[in-house]
Amino acid sequence: MTSIITGDIINSRAHLPKLWLESLKDTLSKFGTSPKTWEIYRGDSFQLETPPELALKTAILIKASIKQLKDIDVRLAIGIGEKSYASGAITESNGSAFVNSGECFENLKKTTLAVKSEYPEFDITINIMLGLALLTMNSWTPTTAHLITLALEHPDYNQKQLAKLTNSTQGNVSQGLKRSGYDEILKLLEYYTQNI
Repeated sequence: MTSIITGDIINSRAHLPKLWLESLKDTLSKFGTSPKTWEIYRGDSFQLETPPELALKTAILIKASIKQLKDIDVRLAIGIGEKSYASGAITESNGSAFVNSGECFENLKKTTLAVKSEYPEFDITINIMLGLALLTMNSWTPTTAHLITLALEHPDYNQKQLAKLTNSTQGNVSQGLKRSGYDEILKLLEYYTQNI
């Protein structure tokens, strides 16, 4: 079992490509090398392979890193399944994980993050939860998105340590995490990991 995240940048022309491209490459390269594990193609589209249990956290991390830039967002489809053919380039590999990811991406109409696996019942539940989570995540400010990125990348840090990283106060960090729905996101990730 593997998971394939297919994504593209929404409103990519709002910024110089260099800005969001560096941010995207930085995040993707945390999970492996290009073009084997991830690849950016057609200018602002990309694909990334991760273990299924890490896929949702990875997708949220990508969203948080992109939303650190104003007026820009990302669409993400997580496909979970098999990888029946492995090529040297992720975009040339194949299997049900790739098919699920592609179909899920094609169906991203009113939402910007969804999951498609071999288990429709799981998909329905998690996608309702994601729809609700996006009500908060879609309105993250660049500052909030930066805080979420740091919190997800340093799960063992307390608010004091996060405050040090952001040159802020513990109170500001606490408020920022509350506003961003961080505790609820952690519960969502826990549910996803246990049920995947």
